[in-house]
Amino acid sequence: MKRLTLLRHAKAGTDAPGIRDFDRGLNGKGHRAARLVGQSIRAHGLEFDRVIASPAVRVMETLEDVATGYGRALAPEWEKRIYLASAVTLLDVIQETPAGVESLLLAGHNPGLEDLVLMLVPDGTDGRDTVEQKYPTASVAELAFEGEWADLKSGTATLTRFTRPRDLDATLGPEFD
Repeated sequence: MKRLTLLRHAKAGTDAPGIRDFDRGLNGKGHRAARLVGQSIRAHGLEFDRVIASPAVRVMETLEDVATGYGRALAPEWEKRIYLASAVTLLDVIQETPAGVESLLLAGHNPGLEDLVLMLVPDGTDGRDTVEQKYPTASVAELAFEGEWADLKSGTATLTRFTRPRDLDATLGPEFD
């Protein structure tokens, strides 16, 4: 069984004059949420054979903080196609994963990540409705499926866990923005 973990970048700072979207970094809440998510990933015993990520600054900073909480380096491969990618593009990237990889972490952006979960996980399955309501920053969706990466397609995955920062610490919820 293959495992796909999808991590949305943590909360970024507001748009500042003259700063491109690509170059926006995390705010304080984002740094805190990413470290906590890293601790949660460690607590659930997740390990990754491969990490692929958007090279946007907010994703890079998220992965640094997740690694701090996780307690080990993640060594991401930076893939430009992930930056603000659609679900279809994300699936293309995932399907290129070598067969020997059992566990993949993909770190990127919305709405692509949310749309990808909704594409891969059939309607009416546990947890899917929570993802459909909102895929907040620094949230992690864990999916499992049978077969090879190249065979992954619509409706073939199971959502095994969906963790939002507010599930780990209520002060990371939207009412504390």
